[in-house]
Amino acid sequence: MLLIYTLKSTHRISYTFKHICFRVLGIEVGFTNIIEEFIAYSGPKLSYGKKPLGNELFIQSSGLLTQQGFESIDIKIKNWEETKCFFSVGAKSGLAFDIFSASFYLLSRYEEYLPHVKDEKGRFLASESLVYKEDLLQYPLVDIWAYKFKEVLERTFPQLNFPIKNMVVHNLINAQEPFAYKQKGVLRSISGFVKDIINLNLRDAIKRIGVVIGVKEDPYNTFEWIINTVKEHKTKLTVFFLLGEAVNFIEGTNFRKKKFRLLIKRVSDYKQIGLIFSKDSLKNFDILKKEKNQLEKITNRNLVSSMNSQFMVNLPHNYRSLVELEVEEDFSMVYENQSGFRASSCTPYLFYDLDYEIVSPLLIHPIAFSTSAFIDDKESKITDNFEKLYSSVKQVNGTFSVLFSNKNFSPIKSNKVWQDLFVRLTKEPFLK
Repeated sequence: MLLIYTLKSTHRISYTFKHICFRVLGIEVGFTNIIEEFIAYSGPKLSYGKKPLGNELFIQSSGLLTQQGFESIDIKIKNWEETKCFFSVGAKSGLAFDIFSASFYLLSRYEEYLPHVKDEKGRFLASESLVYKEDLLQYPLVDIWAYKFKEVLERTFPQLNFPIKNMVVHNLINAQEPFAYKQKGVLRSISGFVKDIINLNLRDAIKRIGVVIGVKEDPYNTFEWIINTVKEHKTKLTVFFLLGEAVNFIEGTNFRKKKFRLLIKRVSDYKQIGLIFSKDSLKNFDILKKEKNQLEKITNRNLVSSMNSQFMVNLPHNYRSLVELEVEEDFSMVYENQSGFRASSCTPYLFYDLDYEIVSPLLIHPIAFSTSAFIDDKESKITDNFEKLYSSVKQVNGTFSVLFSNKNFSPIKSNKVWQDLFVRLTKEPFLK
């Protein structure tokens, strides 16, 4: 165990140390504010504060983790070794910056609590992010810093054993629109057909008729291919379905349709099922609870994982609702139109409520790569971005969460790049 001495114990300190030391590096930590206990401890130890006690390993605090609430902070980014950092500290510190304050700032989404420009859907823009402005969005900074901290610990405490950690791949499927034409209900089908005719999309109109009458397969119903691809492997896969109203009425699926419910049950026989909370539910707790209960009734299982429609995250309110509903894991921490690490970490972390200054039990899964960020992009750009993100996660043995859509696997030429990537991630040799 690594013992940490701090003059003042706070939720922020324990939260950040536990994420870096335990979740990322795999070592246990303990805390004390009693000097005699710290001195008497014979194992690995360090002090965290404004000044060292003596000659122990010391990490200087910038003060953020002993504060409460949030306010605008003037952050200065500096080059540090092959990466960058902020919250620089004095020469006596074992690191050139306060790794714990910097990590807390990013993990807590501190900047999303401050006044900022939102997009037309009310979401925090990637361009408003500190790491985006510094061209660091493609790097899991918190994990990179943690491994630098590990090097300091290994030099100082050769007896400290770090467990072997392997990279994990987690494939995610956004099945918000599981069918292009089937299971829509009469009104949606008629509306879609009329829209095709008005827009002179005769090919789509003919295809729609063929699918509805049963002579053609629905192009979005790619779930058999997905199941057959993953069932021989122990790949992590979660498929998210929407039961509430879609943003676009015509794209919505009638969840009361028996075949749709059977589809959810079939997928749940092989891999984990998650729920996409609708836009309306994110504004109304009763609707949120209703949608959760609906999925649980279909699967006969408690809902574990959820995702917000269009990745709308209004901090801290949306996450508080999930905590109240006892949803365990959220997969909304991603920008819809930008790949990279929104919270600058590739390790799942607990949601910290800055308003209440508490650590919640809700586990946030950062998504590194989403196909929605590459609409109409060339295959070379997609592959280059994927390889860069993949490599950055592999270097720190993190979790590489990739969000596909069931639409990505429909039988058209432009989808081959997504099919190839999904197959590759399913069969990677390092997976347990």
